[in-house]
Amino acid sequence: MFIKSFKFYKSKTTEPDFSEVLDFQDPNEKFVDKKRIEVKGNESYFSLISPKEWQCYEIKDRPGLIFIRNPFTPSGQRFWISRCLKDYPKSPNVVNLNPKQFSKEAINDWWNCFQTEKNDCERKRLKVSMRWTTLGYHHDWDTKVYSENMKNKFPQDLADLTKFFATTLGFENYSAEAAIVNYYPIGTTLAGHTDHSEANLDAPLFSFSFGQKAIFLLGGQSKDEKPSAMFLKSGDVVVMSKSSRLCYHAVPRVMSCELEPYNNFNSNEPEEKKCKIVNDCDDENFWTPFRHYLKDSRININIRQVLNKGQLEL
Repeated sequence: MFIKSFKFYKSKTTEPDFSEVLDFQDPNEKFVDKKRIEVKGNESYFSLISPKEWQCYEIKDRPGLIFIRNPFTPSGQRFWISRCLKDYPKSPNVVNLNPKQFSKEAINDWWNCFQTEKNDCERKRLKVSMRWTTLGYHHDWDTKVYSENMKNKFPQDLADLTKFFATTLGFENYSAEAAIVNYYPIGTTLAGHTDHSEANLDAPLFSFSFGQKAIFLLGGQSKDEKPSAMFLKSGDVVVMSKSSRLCYHAVPRVMSCELEPYNNFNSNEPEEKKCKIVNDCDDENFWTPFRHYLKDSRININIRQVLNKGQLEL
């Protein structure tokens, strides 16, 4: 059933019927419950709206999955998009680019090479070839395991952001230790899989989406179960906890979206929300290259805790 659903939404010969895809812009109460979170004090994080304003949902037949509809401010989205494109693909983080096909300069600083390349064909090749970068503990795609020998410092800003979400949602003692940033040109997919390489399989998995929208499938712990389909739009957050943590999931379709909240920039946004944004994300000259990239692309950051509580290394 999972594979059948994946092929249905992936189809390019005929456009699928999207009527069964959950859209949290107008959630169907038959399938979705509003999740209440207890917010203590007035704590907030620089790129987010107040947790008191978060729109949180749970899918009735998918226990453990939490959906938060875009809690990011416009400048906050710009900040994380710029980090994902300009900074996170830099060495010593690991990217998918093959050294036999790309220069050392491109592998060490992909965004800079992409922006400075004058040849249109090579620019296109650089853009569509970039599919992922890994942070912190680097996932070994061959052995499916983490190792102390494949590790570098996890970005502190991303760790702080994820910790804020975890604490707000009641997941205490969470530590962000590994992340994969995926880059999806429109038309690309991610096949069905489970995330089971971490030593700690009780800690939730956090997923942040930016750019064009995608259809996300979440099934059960067997591919025999029909998955739920939902739209992920820019700024949306998915938390896979409890039984959903080890469920099959996939992205069968990336498609254009009329909503571009990162371009709905409000210069009157409270200054305290922008004070830690080190890049001039409100400067259109700075933002223009990122705007162009997002016209036909999606970015997803998924963050995991690798170690068990009190464990210092693998």
